[in-house]
Amino acid sequence: MRLLLVRHGDPDYEIDGLTEAGKREAALLVPRLAPLPVKDYYVSPLGRARATAEPTLAAAGRTAEVCDWLREFAPRIIRPDSDHPYCCWDWLPADWTADPRFLDVDHWFDNERMQAGGVRQEYEWVTGELDKLLAEHGYVRDGRIYRVERPNEDTLVFFCHFGVSCVLLSHLLNVSPMVLWHGFCAAPGSVTTVTTEERRAGVASFRVNAFGDISHLYAAGVGPSFAARFCEVHGNGDRED
Repeated sequence: MRLLLVRHGDPDYEIDGLTEAGKREAALLVPRLAPLPVKDYYVSPLGRARATAEPTLAAAGRTAEVCDWLREFAPRIIRPDSDHPYCCWDWLPADWTADPRFLDVDHWFDNERMQAGGVRQEYEWVTGELDKLLAEHGYVRDGRIYRVERPNEDTLVFFCHFGVSCVLLSHLLNVSPMVLWHGFCAAPGSVTTVTTEERRAGVASFRVNAFGDISHLYAAGVGPSFAARFCEVHGNGDRED
């Protein structure tokens, strides 16, 4: 089985849609995705993800199932450096790395601020819905691996968001999502590819073959949008915090 996690194009958050750059990124996904033999498409209910999916679905003559759990990961927390509510995965590096629980797949949600924000409950809902879907396609969660009931080479495409993609990946790879949220960045319009490996009959694990791939943008002479990143050098004019 192959899962393609597609981040929405460059967002216009005020209207929950796409900027002109985002619309171009969505259009450039068409030759990348539409020709594939996709078993099923799934999409977040949010406008920026649906607008990203529309050109590919139209070109492929397909529809996508709207899944509430593919919306951007929603819990809010109060960071140690502020009394303003932030997205639960937007921490300053000096703060989250000071708590070793954040590196532990079984205890990252035990941080008191995460507990106050109900983060574990949301995480378990999202990953539980993912496992229900994978079971429908023949792969049943069994501890930290998947029991293969109907082996297949189907391709599933998910149009969603960076934060929730890291949640899904953390569950599939059995790692803390904090490592993915803070250590990786998927540019708008990028494609992350995850495939099953069945080294022994009936037992599957998931492996990332490509993270945040934007080769389709470069092939069209288009560079990545900056959304989701912070400044490379403090004070250079890019987003700092």
